[in-house]
Amino acid sequence: MKYALVNGILLDGTEAMQPRPGLTVLLKGDRIEAIVPAGTETPDYEKIDLSGGYVMPGLINLHVHLPASGKPTVKQKDPKKAVRLMTSNALLRSVAFRVCAGYAKTELLSGVTTLRSVGGIQAIDSRLRDKILSGGAVGPRILAGNMAVSVPGGHMAGSLAYEATSPEEAAALVRKIAQDKPDLIKLMITGGVLDAKCKGEPGELKMSPALVKAACDQAHALGLPVAAHVESPQGVRVALEGGVDTIEHGARPDEEILRLFEERKACHIATISPALPYALFDRSVTGASETEQYNGKLVMDGIIDCAKACLARGIPVGLGTDTGCPYITHYDMWREVYYFHKFCGVSNAFALHTATLGNARVAGLGEEIGSVEPGKCADLIVTRQNPLEDLKALRHVDLVIARGKVYRSPKVKKIEKAQRELDKFL
Repeated sequence: MKYALVNGILLDGTEAMQPRPGLTVLLKGDRIEAIVPAGTETPDYEKIDLSGGYVMPGLINLHVHLPASGKPTVKQKDPKKAVRLMTSNALLRSVAFRVCAGYAKTELLSGVTTLRSVGGIQAIDSRLRDKILSGGAVGPRILAGNMAVSVPGGHMAGSLAYEATSPEEAAALVRKIAQDKPDLIKLMITGGVLDAKCKGEPGELKMSPALVKAACDQAHALGLPVAAHVESPQGVRVALEGGVDTIEHGARPDEEILRLFEERKACHIATISPALPYALFDRSVTGASETEQYNGKLVMDGIIDCAKACLARGIPVGLGTDTGCPYITHYDMWREVYYFHKFCGVSNAFALHTATLGNARVAGLGEEIGSVEPGKCADLIVTRQNPLEDLKALRHVDLVIARGKVYRSPKVKKIEKAQRELDKFL
């Protein structure tokens, strides 16, 4: 199809973006063909009247777990038991696939045209990626991580991650995961907020430096980048020394850590969203213990400190939601963009740039997506209001275009309790 997006205001996704009225965006197939002055004759194009709406690159979510909904919960569930059940027979495996496909569609219809999965069930993520690309399912572009590598007693061990007991086994598990052609390898190097048994332990180091290095070396030998779950300074240091490419979550860095970021050309993926409920909600709402709230605040502060320090040094920072954690849904990427502005002190324009072209560059796709310019993939969204004035404009998307396919007036089913509680912190 050939479309002409008319009567819109362009936000191109670059760091210095300003609203640009008076332009028509021409789409041909899955590409942005040209950007021409308004009023240019386009007889062969179907016109889509944006009626003064703001057209911009689709959002990119760099940290997603597709199997989980983000539904609020008070009682902590057993992920091992849930995954065992979902993979116990062919029927339940097909149900699990459909669940992930439904959540991927929700991501798309909320304005996320590319997502990066960093821990999933078996090879569902890469299978779904391929089905979407072939036109067999509706969803965003997926950079699939599939199963992660953890250690016995480590984060997500036995559910979304295999357990390695030695460097040799870690390398073997990377090779096993690579057989399903993922786009990256995920390591669970430290514990998380809910793994900690006492205050101050949310990022307890679980994976040895030797094991981290073996996994990274094997992944890189196979041409795969490595993302790592880390929530303590010690964990960040071990991850970077071992060769990890992206630090997911993060912690307050010291000078040595910042030097390692620079030396390794690594990036930080900020995920403020999942820590916020534990850190800031009343415990009567989350059901969190005093220890969990304390650790949630520690992790949230560490993520923010890491993002600020990296930005000050010119180290790339990306954004992801860690969707699947309680209260963190598949339609709320806009909140992470808003939190980045609110807590890290960046401008609205820089926050939107980070969630589009910045995230594309972190993912290695900066030449393909992330900005509105001729030759790039036609991954676009349209909002009624200007997000450069208020990022909450991203909450309501009037139009989504993914790889040239148009989704008009997209709607997603929302969780009322999550919306109500999260809105208190806008």
